[in-house]
Amino acid sequence: MLISCNNKTKEEVKNTAKQEKVDYASFGEAIIPNDAIAATSMAVHYKTMKSGDSINSKIIATVNDVCQVKGCWMRLNLDDQNEVMVKFKDYGFFVPKDIKGKQVIINGKAFVTEVSVDEQRHYAEDAGKSPQDIAAITTPKRTYSFEADGVLVAQ
Repeated sequence: MLISCNNKTKEEVKNTAKQEKVDYASFGEAIIPNDAIAATSMAVHYKTMKSGDSINSKIIATVNDVCQVKGCWMRLNLDDQNEVMVKFKDYGFFVPKDIKGKQVIINGKAFVTEVSVDEQRHYAEDAGKSPQDIAAITTPKRTYSFEADGVLVAQ
């Protein structure tokens, strides 16, 4: 199911209007920083989605973690309890490995998935987690996901 995200709430419009002038490094398809919604607004959308639903969206958020092997995925902060797992369309580009804590804007498709134990362990290994942390992953997890076709990283 494809859900349009064009009908923004007043809060989303207000959050996008607060963005200041920032210089960005671009990865993937060229995108512009205009009209990105705040991560907290996207968290609300994710909570209403079912597995298999998707929303075309542009989000501004902070990087919590990034693949330390080659920059092939990142996790972004949505709100105090939730993150979104970001992968890159067709494995076509990567982001720098040193962007943890930086602001990014991602453009693409938001969706909800069920992530297997093996896949969670793979990501934990890529993130440099300890063998004990990796072994502690024992159940599938409902995950907020995003396939980005373009990324802007604040400089």
